[in-house]
Amino acid sequence: MKYINRCLIATLLFANALVAQEVIEDKPQEHPIEKKQDSVPSNFNTVKVDGIAAVVGDFIILESDIPKEREQIIAAGGNLDGVSNCQLMGSLLENKLYAHHAIQDSIIVSDVEIRQQVDYQIQQFLQYFGGSMEKLLAYYKKEDEQSFKDEMFEINKNTELAKRMRSKIVQEVEITPEEVREYFNKIPKESRPTFGTELKVAQIVAEPKISEEEEQRIIDKLNGFREDVMERGASFRSKAVLYGEDPGLKQSGYIYTLDRKKPRMVREFRQAAFALKEGEVSEPFKTDFGYHIVYCQKIRGQQYDVSHVLLKPRISNKAIQDAKERLEKVRQRIIDGDITFADAAREASDEKATRNDGGQLINPETQDYNFELTRMEPSLYAQIQNLKDNEVSLVLKDEDNRGKVSYKLLTVTDRIDEHKADYARDFLKIKELALKEKQLKSIEEWQAKKIIDTYVKIEGDYKSCNFSGNWLKK
Repeated sequence: MKYINRCLIATLLFANALVAQEVIEDKPQEHPIEKKQDSVPSNFNTVKVDGIAAVVGDFIILESDIPKEREQIIAAGGNLDGVSNCQLMGSLLENKLYAHHAIQDSIIVSDVEIRQQVDYQIQQFLQYFGGSMEKLLAYYKKEDEQSFKDEMFEINKNTELAKRMRSKIVQEVEITPEEVREYFNKIPKESRPTFGTELKVAQIVAEPKISEEEEQRIIDKLNGFREDVMERGASFRSKAVLYGEDPGLKQSGYIYTLDRKKPRMVREFRQAAFALKEGEVSEPFKTDFGYHIVYCQKIRGQQYDVSHVLLKPRISNKAIQDAKERLEKVRQRIIDGDITFADAAREASDEKATRNDGGQLINPETQDYNFELTRMEPSLYAQIQNLKDNEVSLVLKDEDNRGKVSYKLLTVTDRIDEHKADYARDFLKIKELALKEKQLKSIEEWQAKKIIDTYVKIEGDYKSCNFSGNWLKK
């Protein structure tokens, strides 16, 4: 299989891996592994482990890992038709090579971060088993919750190490306009990619207004919590458990770890948290999620362990109805020709991100205005699929994943039919393809060098595999 196909498999494995993989711990050994071609750990032959399929550096792959990997990918909805065990083994070898060299290069993965990932994943898994840990453990054939968590911790940590190693390899790869042109011109005309129908979409959003009385009620309540903690010694954790409305906080054990060097949470939250000393509680502040107070539990250099109480203001039925009626009036003005859609967006839309650009939506994948019809988010496609160019939709009710209700108008401002790639029109897409090709070449070069420099041993039937990489060092 071509290298790009192996990368696609590897990406799928990163997302869905939950298999039993034994790891040789990364710690000082009496006989350390020499890192040169065909070197063998001096203690390797003294340890006999049944079922070892391969060794890569400090990691091993068990015979049972390959069928389990296949089962997990299929269970997660992946399609492995035509993918052989040799190809799965090749992908696992790559992952172990990345993880091994991430450790050698001192790439740090926080144990706290991985434990939070594991807790979140378990909560997600439990939803599919009706909240039953017994059913979950039975499905994954684990004796107890702790052994399941330990295994998931190792898998998540090694996956994250591999992912960060890959990112490090390509992070400095850049591409010039001339390289993009050369890439495009090398493609025969009959082989140039076909881009599907693309639309440009604009919207006007009306959000229900929160009353001043409701905002003050929330602020007063948060101030009361703060006073209880700061002046009366009450437990902040109890406030977060009893009153907080952030579901992610419970999943993380009521602690978020923020790092000044790695932005996490919205800007207002970070600013409030990093201004605190240990044991302090912030004043109430507002974000798009609601109103918060933040408590700083521990400061460890650049890392802050914090908790918070989030309260969401209640929106009255009247405010919701007012937002809908306001947008219906805007729609009528557009239809009557009193105002253009773009000018109406600038005047009336409550969405800051699109308002000043006439309501024009930006594709988060390509960072331009074009949305390929076949790759459009299903909910957006359902709302615009029957719209003609420049036709204004009816007032549509929208509810985000936080339960926030709003209303919007949509219109298709431009349409580009399916076409063969054109350098000028499709420059950004061609640039993305050219950059990916250059990144893959960098990864191939890195991998070829590191395979030679790393102890690799393939066992059993896998010695006869026709790997894309030189894993057998022939």
